[in-house]
Amino acid sequence: MSDPTYTPPKVWKPTESGGQFASINRPTAGARHEKELPEGKHPFQLYSLATPNGVKATVMFEELLEAGHDAEYDAWLINIGDGDQFGSGFTAINPNGKIPALLDKSGDTPVRIFESGAILVHLAEKFGKFLPTDHTRAEVLSWLFWQIGSAPFIGGGFGHFYAYAPEKYQYPIDRYAMETKRLFDVANQRLGETRFLGGDDYTVADIAAAPWMIPFVEGTIYNDARTFLEIDGYENVVRWANEIAARPAVKRGRKVNRTWGDEADQLPERHSAADFDKLG
Repeated sequence: MSDPTYTPPKVWKPTESGGQFASINRPTAGARHEKELPEGKHPFQLYSLATPNGVKATVMFEELLEAGHDAEYDAWLINIGDGDQFGSGFTAINPNGKIPALLDKSGDTPVRIFESGAILVHLAEKFGKFLPTDHTRAEVLSWLFWQIGSAPFIGGGFGHFYAYAPEKYQYPIDRYAMETKRLFDVANQRLGETRFLGGDDYTVADIAAAPWMIPFVEGTIYNDARTFLEIDGYENVVRWANEIAARPAVKRGRKVNRTWGDEADQLPERHSAADFDKLG
């Protein structure tokens, strides 16, 4: 249980809390150092890291390319552990200082897009792919924003207190484990009715949710979370996650901006389709 002797002060002040990301956490926004961002030759410049939110963007690009669209992109590594997201160039694209961030130079005027859900919608509308325009659009958008709203409970909630916090306290772990399991049950019930989250077709809703749920099914996120949360019991989610993980574009997208794990799965930067050929 958490320390029962702690009494919140009248006015909160930041303190060194410890934990994996304590050195970069501050209660203020904006740039912390001057650093310009690199730019490549393609119309789309992506600045990211292969966290679940970052993978959404790279999978979207690879799916668009797989479908034959002219969506070539440069993917530049933003190492959030080193604080790259607080450079002046990055915060000019994303004032929130989070990955992913995208610069779209395909038109007359460059356009910045930040936050993963906004990037998915922007690209889906630009290329007319993975977001229907008929009566099913509302359903797809509902599931997309269900995921966007759910991610903080899974990552910053469960993931933080279960895997990253310097001390383990029962209350926050119980609180966020319960919510994470509830969210998996929401998806499991939905996927018992339909092949994909939005219905019969693969859409941005799946592209958003899969990078978060596939690692739980694989057992590659938050230590032994797969066992702790009994993920195998969500049979419809497991079926859906395995189907999506097998897609060629998803396999490629999960490698982009990755700097950990098997070297054959690491492509820190991506500037052309040929870059994948260099992997073992």
